[in-house]
Amino acid sequence: MSIIKLKEIENSSENPVYAQLGALLQELEKKTLSDEVVRSINQDIEELNSTSASGSSLEKLAKQKQTNIVKLVEKHHKIVPQNYYRNIWLAVGMSAIGLPIGTLFGLLMGNMALLAIGLPIGMGIGVVVGTNMDKKAAAEGRQLDIELKH
Repeated sequence: MSIIKLKEIENSSENPVYAQLGALLQELEKKTLSDEVVRSINQDIEELNSTSASGSSLEKLAKQKQTNIVKLVEKHHKIVPQNYYRNIWLAVGMSAIGLPIGTLFGLLMGNMALLAIGLPIGMGIGVVVGTNMDKKAAAEGRQLDIELKH
């Protein structure tokens, strides 16, 4: 079973998310995916191809479908785009690691304004963890040759 093509739209250069989704689908065609995953991807693409939306509403729908596809492929096959884990762990590091560290600093020093000190510390830890996971995915051949920027 193969992934269906994304319908060409006029002024695709004005919609970078739509163009990026097309590139993502081309990269996914190079990988071996289960029929269940391909069926789900095709369903999302058919819905996107049949929509009459344009402009920002098309961009929003394309972004939603792109996110769904990336999460689906990551869940079932552990295949991810470049810097996927880094981007996720950056936020996790700031919120789950940085805020508690900042709160600890603030409580120990008696000044809760020091809460912000933990954010860059957590961000740094998150980036290191995510980058290592991305390197591992690349070494195992589970990384797509595309970085999602939109």
